Amino acid sequence: MKYNQKTGLVLLTRCFLFVIAFSLCSIIAQRNLTEITHWWSIIASAVNIVTIVVLGFICKRNHITYRELIHYEKNKESILKGIGFIVIMLLIGMGGMYLAGWLCYGVFPYLAPMMIAPIPTYLAVINVFVLPITTTVAEDGLYLGYGVNGFQTKWAAILIPAFFYALQHCFIPTIPDIQFIMYRFLSFLPLTVWICYQYYRKRNPIYIMIGHWILNIATTIQIVMTSFLPETYSALIK
Repeated sequence: MKYNQKTGLVLLTRCFLFVIAFSLCSIIAQRNLTEITHWWSIIASAVNIVTIVVLGFICKRNHITYRELIHYEKNKESILKGIGFIVIMLLIGMGGMYLAGWLCYGVFPYLAPMMIAPIPTYLAVINVFVLPITTTVAEDGLYLGYGVNGFQTKWAAILIPAFFYALQHCFIPTIPDIQFIMYRFLSFLPLTVWICYQYYRKRNPIYIMIGHWILNIATTIQIVMTSFLPETYSALIK
């Protein structure tokens, strides 16, 4: 399956979805975009579900399953290799965020406070189960299964999906602030390039998906903590 002519446009879809979703929420809540940033995880889960539906249509149109889309094969896993891979993935992910914070804000380590801002506790608990799995299925299905496999040449298959993979994070949450947009893009670009490169080499997404799930679980747990103990969040942003 090769989609070269349309792949770039499809990979850009999540950027538009996030801008539309945050804009609609801003209008409905009658708040500006900056005031609704703490809702990012709920909005992201909704966009993930839409993305999964889109991937379902892509699979149906091409007469394949999701497993075939991401080239998943059983019995290709090694526990030790998997642990090593996931540790490296986590280090690159955190390192990218810290480096981007230093470059964009002159602070090391820097983490955007709104990413762990409190929300209603029941939503925070629900999203521990919803956000990590939907993000993993949606993003890795789109940028790896559809993206990396949609280009014929090696570096196009790696760099183009990696670019869009990082770009979508600029709009999670959507804020009209160039400094924040650059921070988000640079935070994820090292990780997305590495992920796309590793997937291109092995065509085995399982370690990537597990590592991706762990990263998002860590974020949702932090949101649960600040939601139940908002004073901890207040202390962080002082």
